[in-house]
Amino acid sequence: MPAKQIDVAVLQLEAHDRHAFASRWPSIAAAVKQECRGTDLLVLPEGTIPSYVIGTEAIDSSATEQALATLCEIACAESTVIVCGIARTVRDGVHNSAAVIDADGSIAGYADKHFLWHFDRKWFKPGTELRPIRTSLGDLGVLVCADGRIPTIARTLADRGARALVMPTAWVTSGRNPLDLENVQADLLARVRAWENALPFVAANKCGTELGVVAYCGKSQIVDANGCVLALAPQDRAAVLRARIALARAPERSDPPVPEPVESPRGPVRIAITPFANEAAEGARLETIDASALIGPAESRIAGLPVAALDDAAVHDPAGTAAYRLAGYRLAVWRTQSTGDWQLDLARARALELRVFLVVVEDERRAYAIDPDGTVVCGTFGSYRIAAFTFDPVRTEQTTVAPMTDILEGLRDAAAASQRSAAGSR
Repeated sequence: MPAKQIDVAVLQLEAHDRHAFASRWPSIAAAVKQECRGTDLLVLPEGTIPSYVIGTEAIDSSATEQALATLCEIACAESTVIVCGIARTVRDGVHNSAAVIDADGSIAGYADKHFLWHFDRKWFKPGTELRPIRTSLGDLGVLVCADGRIPTIARTLADRGARALVMPTAWVTSGRNPLDLENVQADLLARVRAWENALPFVAANKCGTELGVVAYCGKSQIVDANGCVLALAPQDRAAVLRARIALARAPERSDPPVPEPVESPRGPVRIAITPFANEAAEGARLETIDASALIGPAESRIAGLPVAALDDAAVHDPAGTAAYRLAGYRLAVWRTQSTGDWQLDLARARALELRVFLVVVEDERRAYAIDPDGTVVCGTFGSYRIAAFTFDPVRTEQTTVAPMTDILEGLRDAAAASQRSAAGSR
């Protein structure tokens, strides 16, 4: 049976401060109504209602409920599924949520943000469950912004039956290069999340700023199940994206083996890397580059340093490398038979999302090393047959990627939420 095709629209909105929500909402609602016509699925950014930067002042729940009711009316009138970011007041506090409205105007469900980012933690309570939301289009794996930084969140939604990944987001940028407002999710991880789960990925972001202290990078996007970007918004202005996607199913996957815990390494080590087996015996070359350890196509000679040995299956599975990181590994070696375009993107994603050093070795072709920031720090080419880098475990301990935002904590919380969701579905 051919895959179901749906027409998707994304509204990339100009950011508004919370106090401006009442005046901005009528124009947002009008844009939603217009773009829902002839659209199966429409996605709006994180914190559209009332904003992302909500501060500590109590939310006017009547205003947010009225705005949500307006979206329900539009969804019913246009027979469109709408996903919209909303600050949702519940008994125990406020969640940073994505409201999913079905095509009949009913609330299909809410996805609460799990991996809270920086000041999120001051205002919101984290989500506790990971399940797709059932709609008339099929089950949608809805995640919010920084949830995309934790590979096992999208994987769990995919493995629970999601037919597409949908993300209201507020991708921020440092602004260190105003000509290219960078964000690792917009620039890399969104495509990787689609490819590794074999599901289309739809992300709606903002542009502009809130309160003059939070800057957004735009770059909303619609990505197909092969990781190809079908539509990409500019970084600096509001936009509407449209594309047709094919709903898909994630591949059948079993849980990866759980490695035994290892001790944290101490002190930096200078490591040589080579894709050529016959280079291993030439100790003089290692002395020349001051390397005391070697990683080659068949072996790793690193005394006392735990090394995670990864094959293609382990790296292609979002949970494959995460299991090693949770067991305490800080250095991984991917010996690969894959030479495709996705090799570098996957390697960079795994290194930066888990805060590890990753060495990639293509037998008799190339070897390169990536640091915990996802940067290629060295690599062989041509007659340059042995390269070297310094493995510094201190850098792998820097798992706080934003204030109060720890990657290891996010991985552990995602694992616990996945287990709870699996238990609840039995």
